[in-house]
Amino acid sequence: MEVREEEVVSIIGPNGSGKSTLMKTIFGLLKPMEGKVCWNEEDISGLKPNQIVRKQMSYVPQTSNIFQSLTVTENLNMGAFIREDDYSDRIREIFEIFPQLEEYRNQYAGKLSGGEQQMVAMGRALMLEPTILLLDEPSAGLAPNLVDMILERVEEINRTGVALLIVEQNAKDALEISDRGYVLAMGRKEYEDTAQGLLDNEEVGELYLGG
Repeated sequence: MEVREEEVVSIIGPNGSGKSTLMKTIFGLLKPMEGKVCWNEEDISGLKPNQIVRKQMSYVPQTSNIFQSLTVTENLNMGAFIREDDYSDRIREIFEIFPQLEEYRNQYAGKLSGGEQQMVAMGRALMLEPTILLLDEPSAGLAPNLVDMILERVEEINRTGVALLIVEQNAKDALEISDRGYVLAMGRKEYEDTAQGLLDNEEVGELYLGG
């Protein structure tokens, strides 16, 4: 598997196929049982998450991804924990990507809607200006209109030059904004193709995209 510069790649597959485990392994939360994880031609398999973020990779887990008792701005500040420069311009850039959040900048994150909380989590992950962002089920539990809103923000993030690797339950929607995709089943790669190729694949459609 690979993610190329400035592209969007989706990983789809049934529950229990290993998608979230793969994301955690890439980000150093789990050790690979075999193989290795390379980033910019460097083997990062043995690194911890706090080392990996320094290599311009960020990760948004599916759950527990915000500090609910902190304000939106305080959450963004937490995302800049290793920065020693004045990052106020970066916060302004985050609000340009997520304009809804600027209105709530002093609101406690736990009081926001599910979609807004997801935007806070994504914004915090962008504070270190990563070149790749890992998103684990960014639309999980959201109403259909909020799913569309989150995926639109994913596209906006990509337009700023950030590559994205996405695990997404709304497989069809995710592939529609992706350049390429992979299908996992039982912990193994079953298919890989361009996103359009997977959307056009009748077997993939029947088995993994709802027909």
